[in-house]
Amino acid sequence: MSFEKVDLILEKYECRHDALISIMQDIQRLERYLPPETLKYVSQRMEVPLSRVYYIATFYKSFSLEPRGRHIIRVCLGTACHLNGAVQNREQIERTLCIRDGETTQDMIFSLETVNCVGTCALAPVTVVDDTYYDAVTPGKVEKILSKYAEESEDIESEKD
Repeated sequence: MSFEKVDLILEKYECRHDALISIMQDIQRLERYLPPETLKYVSQRMEVPLSRVYYIATFYKSFSLEPRGRHIIRVCLGTACHLNGAVQNREQIERTLCIRDGETTQDMIFSLETVNCVGTCALAPVTVVDDTYYDAVTPGKVEKILSKYAEESEDIESEKD
């Protein structure tokens, strides 16, 4: 990431300390993770201790210090989802994408995470891809859901060529 883009984000929030989380969210939206050199730059520009920046980056599960895929898959393993087959759904995703929980596919298209609850228990089991919620997911529906995002990513890559 160019620091010019970081500067625009910092200006947007006027380098306010109370906006540090929002600043980090905007940076992650651009980069899909929080690069160490960027965190150091933010710390210096905002005059916030680097330890504070890293505390926030490691405290909130939504932040990542490792590069993540273009699409984030979150499998809810809360009680209702767990009882309705979410573990089997996660296992099917792992088999389909050849990754485990917490990993990213080699092509950087998908990252897989498990979460404790997404707040939609009546729709269990739920899987969230980016900001789209899929309810009553079964292992048989997993490939159909993922193929939509894989095709979209192929279209984006072919446009670059």
